[in-house]
Amino acid sequence: MLLRVRVTLPDRPGALGQVARTLGVAGADIVQVVVLERLGGRAVDDFTVVWPGASRVERLLAGLAAIPGVQVDGVWKAIGAPVSGGHDAELLAQVAANPADGLATLVDAVPGLLAADWAAAATVPADWAARADAPRTLPSDPTVAYASWRAPGPLHLPEITPLRARPLTGADGTRFAIAPFGRAGLVLVVARSDADDLPAAAFHVTEVDRVAQLIRAAAVILGDRLDAVAVPSPL
Repeated sequence: MLLRVRVTLPDRPGALGQVARTLGVAGADIVQVVVLERLGGRAVDDFTVVWPGASRVERLLAGLAAIPGVQVDGVWKAIGAPVSGGHDAELLAQVAANPADGLATLVDAVPGLLAADWAAAATVPADWAARADAPRTLPSDPTVAYASWRAPGPLHLPEITPLRARPLTGADGTRFAIAPFGRAGLVLVVARSDADDLPAAAFHVTEVDRVAQLIRAAAVILGDRLDAVAVPSPL
């Protein structure tokens, strides 16, 4: 199976190689490495690895924990290998080529881009956050314009207002990335969940920025089509 392993490590020569060697010794075959951040002498890297299904992940975690200065931020199953920013442009081209299905195309593709479990486009009233009696969570059955494969039903989403791009964690530990389209109260929600005792990592700021840029571009392409998505009536 494919696993995504996120580690924070010292940003010094040899540290990345030490992590790679440890993954190899534990039985992981590295498919790709993505550097998410380099700041203040530390780096955050995502490793996508092929992991033998019969092997216990605890062996991998123990090996990484033994490396001085290395911290494991998350390990979770990946749908596929991470893809580069070039795929973002390809996705937007697909949205532009068939705008009638543009929202569905976007929502279906985003989980693969971010090694997430599912995504959904949901709507909230424009004044929802401003109401004095606003609930702290969305209704049990929020208005969902489109949901990707593997999205649970009904969706139970955390409070997603104010509408701005950000990561957050739900009450059940699900990790979310939120990005508003800026029209019709429409918001893209991307999710990762823990599974099989594997702790998924929170969405990194670079991942949130990536999704926000995609959404802004898609909103320009789809334009008035997004306004046709019904906004939930006041509660």
